[in-house]
Amino acid sequence: MRNLQKEQCEEVPFGLFAKGKQKKPSVDMNQVVGNMDILFICLDTLRYDAAICEEEAGATPVLNRYGKWEKRQAPGNFTYPSHHAMFAGFFPCSYDAHNLMDREFLFYPRQIGLGKKIPEGAYGFFGGTIMEGLEKEGYDTWCVGGVAFFDKRSDIGNIFPGYFRKSYWSPSFSCPVKDSTKNQVDFILKKLSGAPAEVPVFLYLNVDAIHYPNYFYIEGNTRDSLESHKAALRYVDLELGRLFDGWKEKRGGAFVICCSDHGTCYGEDGYQFHGIDHPAVNAIPYKHFFLS
Repeated sequence: MRNLQKEQCEEVPFGLFAKGKQKKPSVDMNQVVGNMDILFICLDTLRYDAAICEEEAGATPVLNRYGKWEKRQAPGNFTYPSHHAMFAGFFPCSYDAHNLMDREFLFYPRQIGLGKKIPEGAYGFFGGTIMEGLEKEGYDTWCVGGVAFFDKRSDIGNIFPGYFRKSYWSPSFSCPVKDSTKNQVDFILKKLSGAPAEVPVFLYLNVDAIHYPNYFYIEGNTRDSLESHKAALRYVDLELGRLFDGWKEKRGGAFVICCSDHGTCYGEDGYQFHGIDHPAVNAIPYKHFFLS
């Protein structure tokens, strides 16, 4: 009986992929991996509605240059669960997804589920994380942290950085620092100057400026609000422009995954912050594109 249940569990999703019902991929990651750098930029805590508002107002010209935001489901309702999912290859899926076949996989761990069949367009990796898989392909993996789960000052703050070959954090990258994103970008561009051109880089950047506190991005503010959240995004957009320009100058092209990990609440329906389930927490922006 147990064997029959195991076979049924594996055969159903395998059959769906075999019959070609999977969503058509927008990119073939097998053409990306090994041929270019990969940047994973997490705009920590960015809400979908805030991102769309700034996009439509033309207030984020750098990010607008690379396509429109997609509305997607957060993998978790705060940083820790969301990143465990994303680092294993399970990036935010379409907000309207009704089943597993409605999502596009960029990376997929070869050793679990789905009848061991790799979805079309996905790069199948061996290992417990994307980074471990990419290291097997010769990538140097970098983590530039932001929020406390990446600050390396505690046992739990060392877990995510420990997934990377190289990890970096300083107090100047932390949430309460108004220039945190500028400081992160300055650091990355300096590191790029000494990086061997022949070794591909996977960079994870945790941008924490949008996370609370963000009140100081509007002069005279004393409390965080949706408006200061948007102002923080406008600040981040300028700094990402420097990062992209510097990367192109020093390294050439790259494939970029840019998304939030979860949203947050500012009093909607009586809800505050995140780590809770609410549409403002669960709906996040996502895009991927080629930097060239």
